[in-house]
Amino acid sequence: QVQLVESGGGLVQAGGSLRLSCVASGNIDSINDMGWFRQAPGKQRELVARISSGGTTIYADTVKGRFIIFRDIGKNTVYLQMIGLKPEDTAVYYCNYRGLFVSWGRGTLVTVSS
Repeated sequence: QVQLVESGGGLVQAGGSLRLSCVASGNIDSINDMGWFRQAPGKQRELVARISSGGTTIYADTVKGRFIIFRDIGKNTVYLQMIGLKPEDTAVYYCNYRGLFVSWGRGTLVTVSS
């Protein structure tokens, strides 16, 4: 199994920036995807961004041009750089690992005030 620990959430004003980090540990497959999902109150969890071990990225349309996902393979860490934050970005952000198994982090809260 793979364990994931997120950090970097917090309170920020609209237009501000945050960087989320997720460190993976355990039985990490050489080929895997890592990504970020988010869940706002009363809504379903949704994909924000994903990156493969080869560096291929995908983004939700709502965050394209504002969020960037990147990873440090050597540190088993994936990052989500968020700029131009909006109140509608407020949610708990979860790190996700997809290899032979799927793992989730516990989440980190991002709150964007208007």
